[in-house]
Amino acid sequence: MVKREQIQMDIVFVGAGPANLAAALHLKNLIRKHNEEVEAGIKKSEKIEDVEIAIVEKGSSVGAHILSGAVMNPKALKELMPDFLEQGCPIDTEVKSDAFWYLTEKMKFESPITPPPLRNHGYYIVSLSRICEWLAEKCEQAGINIFPEFPATEILYDKNDAVIGVRIGEKGIGKDGKPKANYEPGVDLLAKVTVLGEGPRGSLAKQLISRLGLDKDREPAVYSLGIKELWEVPAGSFKEGHVVHTLGFPSDSQTYGGGWIYGMKNNIVSIGYVTGLDYLDPMIDPHAEFQKFKTHPAISRILQGGKLIKYGAKTINAGGWHTMPQLYADGVLLVGDTASFLNSQRLKGIHTAMKSGMLAAETILEALIKNDFSSNVLRHYERKVNNSWLYDELHPVRNFHGAFQRGRWSALINAGLQFLSGGFAWGFIDRESHQAGHERMLKLDQVKNGNKRYEDLKFDKKLTFDKLTNVYYGSVAHNEDQPPHLHILDPEICATRCVEEYGNPCERFCPAAVYEMEFNQKTGRKELKINFTNCVHCKTCDIIDPYQIINWVTPEGGGGPNYKGM
Repeated sequence: MVKREQIQMDIVFVGAGPANLAAALHLKNLIRKHNEEVEAGIKKSEKIEDVEIAIVEKGSSVGAHILSGAVMNPKALKELMPDFLEQGCPIDTEVKSDAFWYLTEKMKFESPITPPPLRNHGYYIVSLSRICEWLAEKCEQAGINIFPEFPATEILYDKNDAVIGVRIGEKGIGKDGKPKANYEPGVDLLAKVTVLGEGPRGSLAKQLISRLGLDKDREPAVYSLGIKELWEVPAGSFKEGHVVHTLGFPSDSQTYGGGWIYGMKNNIVSIGYVTGLDYLDPMIDPHAEFQKFKTHPAISRILQGGKLIKYGAKTINAGGWHTMPQLYADGVLLVGDTASFLNSQRLKGIHTAMKSGMLAAETILEALIKNDFSSNVLRHYERKVNNSWLYDELHPVRNFHGAFQRGRWSALINAGLQFLSGGFAWGFIDRESHQAGHERMLKLDQVKNGNKRYEDLKFDKKLTFDKLTNVYYGSVAHNEDQPPHLHILDPEICATRCVEEYGNPCERFCPAAVYEMEFNQKTGRKELKINFTNCVHCKTCDIIDPYQIINWVTPEGGGGPNYKGM
């Protein structure tokens, strides 16, 4: 039996994204303010002494696994740090203009009025990885411990199912599952409160929600996949500070999808495409959708003469308010994308993630003062959310994404009516038939001409790129001598039922060419090969696999993409 070191902390944050970094920094500030008010006699309470706060991050450094569009609403950051610009927040440029395009196969129709949800006046175009690096520096200056290359692999519970911390993954396990010479057992980080901010489909949050039934009476979670490239384009190709959102081509009317183009400094353009992971046609390939998007004349004109700099892919927890799990349990809180705080109508989630983290911090302060870390106190987090501007922003758009399960046109009508009515569904959503994405995928015999969807798409490696080339631009690296972190619970299904029923959609839905059906001479059939070292940690496979037999777990610490600067 492996002997593990136990380290006692007070608060452990899992994931160094904007929600947890804001939470940790806000908590530290709140504790300092509380102690000052106690000393001054303003508060009749005891001081909170020597609180040990830790942030664990699976990436090689803070920001390495952080990817977003990203246009940032500074609302939450202003609350956390009113002088964030003076303190050196690394914004790229302020949004100066907006546009909304509807694309057909060859034509572009620009709306004379940008829809209100897509207006970005007063926001900033940023690299979210740089924002997180900067916040991490502020946290460390405040005395918060940050541990990169520390993947949390397991939640620790007491005999009453209260969360008491997390287990950090082992290092030095070979691909044969045996310890190597450099083997290090993982440690157990014990905590009074554990905060899960792992992003969409967090591997620990998935365990927790299932074990404690935190999704009871909630609608099933719904996700999208955003694929992004950074380009350097010729001067004058696209205005700095200009933000464009698109709808239409290349998505069909039954598939949720849309694109963006953001003009950054130094002739850098952020371009990407979002595909809803509740699509019907198993032949859809989100990476190919994005590459096809770039072939539109209005898009290719912008990129002509430019060069690709970086690539990345990230899932988005797009289901909204109705899919939000219970946000607390004994000893644990859920924040950010892990808890579905994204505003999918605006495609904005940085500010909502940060605000959720700050409200979690305020709840933790109460728990520290009362020395009670049970649901009796932590339930106040949910009340704080409901009484904050998070509710005011997210509740009116609670039905936005769900309406797209009935198609684009009814959803757009619904979106307009929602805007006028404060989010009422107007009959465009059937609550009884609302489904998770993997439940909606049709079988091959229910789809016509799906195999012709990309027959004209060629990868010229100038404008369009195959998955392996893009993975290179994602700076993806894993130690190959380790067990694959993608666990197939029943490989026989892949080689039999899935071939006939869905045509092995894993080869298409993964944006990093991780899954490959390869002919096995011994068995005389195609069998699944997993190229786990390509993985960009988007977790699309865990989300949309129609059989739900792919279980994404954390690899050895430090592995994965490097999105620095994206």
